[in-house]
Amino acid sequence: MQSPDPVRLLVVDDEPHIADLVATVARYEGWQAVTAGTGQAALSRAAEFGPDIVVLDLMLPDFDGFTVLDRLRAGGNAVPVVFLTAKDATADRIAGLTRGGDDYLVKPFSVEELMARLRAVLRRSAGLAQQPEARGAVLRVGDLTLDEDTREVRRGDVPAELTPTEYELLRYLMRRSPAVLTKAQILDHVWEYDFGGRSNVVELVISHLRRKVDAGGGEPLIHTVRGVGYVVRQAHR
Repeated sequence: MQSPDPVRLLVVDDEPHIADLVATVARYEGWQAVTAGTGQAALSRAAEFGPDIVVLDLMLPDFDGFTVLDRLRAGGNAVPVVFLTAKDATADRIAGLTRGGDDYLVKPFSVEELMARLRAVLRRSAGLAQQPEARGAVLRVGDLTLDEDTREVRRGDVPAELTPTEYELLRYLMRRSPAVLTKAQILDHVWEYDFGGRSNVVELVISHLRRKVDAGGGEPLIHTVRGVGYVVRQAHR
């Protein structure tokens, strides 16, 4: 039986000891890992190496990590990106996730937690390919549809372009609709690891979903139930 290809990881950080540490741990996991210390080097490495996932610092000597991500996406590269940075402001977290990042970890960090997050993002990116028993359904709530075969999400006739994390969160909410899901349930199902109360990532991703799913002027379908959690459903009449 042929073994699967190793995960290809690109680590972008201008602190060589951090980049080398992450790359070394990844290699112990059996992954292939390369590093870059500038934004331009990151883009070149991404083009040459074809990574399956990227760890990306925000503060780089030439241009910042947001610019690296923007240029990757503008070039049609949808590789999952996990930000690893000392910038812990909520505005930075929102910018990182809104602009197409998949996760955001603040320095100082645990290498074990970073690897757990990378594995979780890779699982979400692989998505339905790893869950063939779940294929075939078209989920519907009002005029919102999610096709589990094609991974297409539409609000009426308008497609919604979601990151793997946004897709998996919306899919979970729609599968459980009209049940209200707590933040703990969402973290356990979508992220598959414990944030320990250190992140408001659920609120951030929900806010991005609202912009993409509910921003067209139709009836809002993503609701916050104060003190409980979140639900996708049509409003009660």
